[in-house]
Order: sequence, then C-alpha cells, then structure tokens
Amino acid sequence: MAHLNVGRLISPENTKCDAPLVAHIIHELGTGGLENGLINIINRTPMDRYRHAIICLTKTGTFESRLINPDVAVYSLHRQNGQDFSLYWKLWKLLYRMKPAIVHTRNLSALEAQLPAFFQRGVKTVHGVHGRDIFDLEGKNRKYNLMRRMIRPLVGRYISVSRDLREWLISTVGVPPEKVVQIYNGVDQTLFMPGTKPFTAAPAGFLAGEHVVVGSVGRLAEVKDHATLINAFALVLSTLPQDIPHPRLIIAGDGPMRNRLEQLIGRLGIGDYVWITGERSDIPDILRLFDLFVLPSLGEGISNTILEAMATGLPIVATKVGGTPELVEHESNGYLVATGDSDQMGCYISQLVRSKELRRIMGQESLERVRNRFDWNCTVDGYLAVYDELLKQRSDR
Repeated sequence: MAHLNVGRLISPENTKCDAPLVAHIIHELGTGGLENGLINIINRTPMDRYRHAIICLTKTGTFESRLINPDVAVYSLHRQNGQDFSLYWKLWKLLYRMKPAIVHTRNLSALEAQLPAFFQRGVKTVHGVHGRDIFDLEGKNRKYNLMRRMIRPLVGRYISVSRDLREWLISTVGVPPEKVVQIYNGVDQTLFMPGTKPFTAAPAGFLAGEHVVVGSVGRLAEVKDHATLINAFALVLSTLPQDIPHPRLIIAGDGPMRNRLEQLIGRLGIGDYVWITGERSDIPDILRLFDLFVLPSLGEGISNTILEAMATGLPIVATKVGGTPELVEHESNGYLVATGDSDQMGCYISQLVRSKELRRIMGQESLERVRNRFDWNCTVDGYLAVYDELLKQRSDR
C-alpha cells in the first residue's frame, strides 16, 4: 500500500484547484541533481497551471523539505529489493485514484513505471533521461537497452538534459527524433553568484593566508572518482615552485567512499591541505570559498554542480564525459580531461593555481555562459511546453 508522507496531508486528488495533475515518478527523493531539478520545476511552476505529486518507488528523502507548495503530495511505495511485481499493482491503484493528466518518469530506475501508466485511461506519458545508468555509464548494456526499446512505444515524449543524451536515445535506443526534446537544467542565479569569501567553520588555520582554494562538490561515490582529484592535487603540491603558497583542496560532500578517500589522503601525506566537509546545507557559500572548481566524474548527464560553479564565476576543470563538454569549452571557461587521468588533471589545476589572471578570464567566461544559456525559468518553460503539447493532443482527439 502506498504511504503518504507525514506533513503532506492534502492529497492531490482532493485539492480545489482544477489544473492538470503531473505525477512525477522517481526512485528516491534523496540528494542529487535529478532531484534538485525536479524540485525546482515544481516550485517554479505557476500553481494555476499544473499541479504536481511525487511518487518515490522506494522512499522519500531530504529534498522533500525543499518543496514550497504544501499541496504537493509525496508518496513512498517502499519497493522491495530485486524484482517486486507487487509494485505494478500498487502504482496502478495509486494512479487510478490520483487520475493524473501526465505521468513523468525519470531515468532507468523508474522506466518500468510506464507500464501501469499505460493502462490509465487518457494519461499522457513523459520519460526524462538525466543520465544513462550508474552501472552502465556508456549506455551499452544489452539488457538495459532491450528494456528501453520494449517500453519505448509507451512513452509519449522523452526529455533529455543534454544533446549527448538526445543523440544516444535516437541512435542507440531507437527513439524517433521528433519524440525527444532536449532541455538543459537551469541554475538559480540569485542563489549561486560571485561574492566575497564567507566565514565558514573550516579546520583551524586551514584558510588562513593567501592560499588558492581548489574545490569540488558532490556525493562521495565511486562514479564521482574523487580519488583521481586527490591524486592530481598531490601532484600539484609536489611540483609547485617554493615561492607559491601551497593551495588548499575542499571536497564538499559525504558518501560511501569517504573512508577510502581519507585513507588515500593519509597515504599521500597531504592531510594538512585537504578538507572533506561532509554533507553541507550551505553550498552557495562553500562555492564562494573556491578559486577554481574540479569535477572528476566517470559519468554525467548534465552536471548541476558545474552549472552552480559557473554561476559563481569559477573556472572549471572537468572530465570529458556526458554533457560536460556542452558546459565547459576547453581553454575557454576551463579545461577538459580524460577520465582517470590524474597527471593531466594536475597539470591543468597547476596552471590555474599559478595564474590569477587566467582564473579571472575563465571565471568570467563561465559566468557569461550561464547567464546567456542556463536559466531555471527557461528550463521550466521548456517542460511546461512539453506538457501543454501532450495535453493538446489529448483534447484534439
């Protein structure tokens, strides 16, 4: 049986507003770029335009507290590990009761929810692709792609967050080009912006002096490959001239790899220069501590943290994966490097550490690119246009 989370007692099917209801189906409402995007879209949608509900196939999480509208219901279906066939029946019953106009699933982990949605009369369907899969970063797994192709006819529209993912959907999954809409994520430029370095509870003496701060933000998971960044930073420390103050490395985040990363820092003997902050709620302020931003990921759809760093006016060093080359132009607003290449990453970090002017030029280019192309209001307009088109098709029948 589906559970409505405590604190969200106004059910979408009973609200007085008669705007069409969009049921968003995701794996979990935890911390992540997909979840951040979903919350931004819901919060920025005019309340008289569309209503929203979120269905978590497993459980809700920390991002639920970011919802502004108390009428947004959040459901947790507590999916069992392995193949849970009862999930389809739970979903069908819940959707039948909610009577959404649109069901919007996201990523491979929620794709199967298109099946019970298909058997809801008059419901239009959307599937968002924010990345391939953590266990299949290149999107080549035959089993996964067979599932994608089987469910493909049930999906009314696909939304990809990058051109890279759009091309993959067309070429590998076989989605007709006219069914794929590419919409970039936005960034809140009233929250993420350049500014003076704020006070923060860093380790004693860590930020004292004129040290360049190299920074990264993200969950400490294997796919984010912070080990390559740590090795690259150790290389920077060992090769900088004596007259340049040793830079600092801040990694903001927490996760299952933390202990192993801390052990690596200890083996390299660079503990005095590295701070792993743990989970933070003040990421805009943390970013304003940085002089340059590094993302060493093995795979990305489109990186929200890169967008946030760009909006803060930072130069970027990032791996050339997924949609990252659509954000970072090599030698313009940063540098692109192959995954796992700590030597090249260290070389680019070193160049930026040595040159304040280079950091200024590239940081300004980051800022201009964000201001011109990545605004949340434009992103929301794009999503609502897809919903409007699908509902117009329904009304024309």
